[in-house]
Amino acid sequence: MRKIIVTVAPVCHVGKEIPAECKNPLTPEEITEDVLNCYKAGACQVHLHTRDLKGNPTFELDVFQQTINMIREKTDMIIQGSTGGLSTLSLEERCVSLSVPEVEVASLNMGSVNFAETVYINTNPELRYWAKRQQEADVVPEMELFDLSHVECCTRLADDGVIRRPLHYNYCVGPGASSNLSATGRNLALLNALAEQGTSWGVNHDSMKDFSILACAIGMGANAVRVGFEDSFYYAPGKRAHTNAELVERLVALIRMMGCEPATPAEAREMLRIGTYWK
Repeated sequence: MRKIIVTVAPVCHVGKEIPAECKNPLTPEEITEDVLNCYKAGACQVHLHTRDLKGNPTFELDVFQQTINMIREKTDMIIQGSTGGLSTLSLEERCVSLSVPEVEVASLNMGSVNFAETVYINTNPELRYWAKRQQEADVVPEMELFDLSHVECCTRLADDGVIRRPLHYNYCVGPGASSNLSATGRNLALLNALAEQGTSWGVNHDSMKDFSILACAIGMGANAVRVGFEDSFYYAPGKRAHTNAELVERLVALIRMMGCEPATPAEAREMLRIGTYWK
């Protein structure tokens, strides 16, 4: 039976309006409780950001480390860090999570993209810098693709030895505010048509109103899918989840209805080649 990596991104984006009925975790204690419930519901990986009490990003490693320690006490979930963040941040600020030993996977954006009225800047020298930092920390890169051209960027970086094959893509689709690739089955098919043979891939749908694109991706052979308040509060038209765990529960139910099973953390580590990727 095909296994699907279920990732939860529990902390809402800065600036997003949070509905009153949705419980967005902020403190290490709140994030930990939320993540544990997601783990019990079937998530095997957490894409982790930390916030201060006002909901703003914090780059204090002690807050990040405290949150991870609390999660690790109760689960063996994969901790996924980030080299994303705002373009105005320094290179080191954007990859501060790589300094934490428990981080096993981290996002690696494959290029720049228009975000609403601004540009999310990820230059080739910056990509090489973050990839080198990931190699030094033995962290597996998840290649974030916001545009069709980003597939070829992955290929060039792999040809240059900056990243290793087989590649693991994450297709970042959604409305114009988050991506210049809209969330359609056609765009998933176009991305897959350009993808190298032997790659694995997943998807996250920013600002989704239902699970239709996630279902489409699973049906097309995706190895990973993501939900969480960072992406959306919705699971069906007009229906919002109160917690991240509710989103995970409904996603796991969908995965099983489609004849697959959610991967365990151990299975996901093998699928992502954690511990052997850079060897």
